Amino acid sequence: MKIDLMATVFTAWNYDLSFLELFAFLTSLMGVGLAVMGPRKTWHWWNISSALYGILFLQEKYFASAALQIIFIVGGIWGWFGWGAKGATPAKLSPKERVQWCGIFLLSWAVLYPVLKKIGAAASLTDAFGFVGSAIAQLWMVLEKYEAWPLWFVVDAVYTYQFFHGGQYLTALLYLIFVGLAVAGWRTWLKKADASPAIGAQ
Repeated sequence: MKIDLMATVFTAWNYDLSFLELFAFLTSLMGVGLAVMGPRKTWHWWNISSALYGILFLQEKYFASAALQIIFIVGGIWGWFGWGAKGATPAKLSPKERVQWCGIFLLSWAVLYPVLKKIGAAASLTDAFGFVGSAIAQLWMVLEKYEAWPLWFVVDAVYTYQFFHGGQYLTALLYLIFVGLAVAGWRTWLKKADASPAIGAQ
């Protein structure tokens, strides 16, 4: 049986839910849910959901969010080999590294926003914020840094607003769930990271 991913599963309150968005929702929820505990297999689900959301975001003209999925897939492959069979071993960034990354975040956001606005991207300000924040958080996930989760919390909250405002209600709900999962991941990884010294701490 062949499924048309663009076909509508159902319509409610003038909102058409496609098979594409439904499958992207389910696989993404599985990937992030597993990531809280840190098993290696989370990356398989992460990559599948990223491919699906890449198509969806491109259709909706969220260009930065669509491009971000490529970074997620690359990070997913890197994370699979980098974490090892036992999964993540969370550690902390040093205070100096946190300040440096904060500067990189703000500068990158300021540079990307006008570019997206010029090419006519939807929600340029929040999409630029989400792209930069998610790229950094993904890198921190691959490197097994617990700070990825506080950053995911902020980024997911911004994305919840963006997608709700843009009419992608199921995706907005997904990111709202991600906000809660980010809190769970934050607490779980922090406990594990407390047993590991920050690499490069000054």
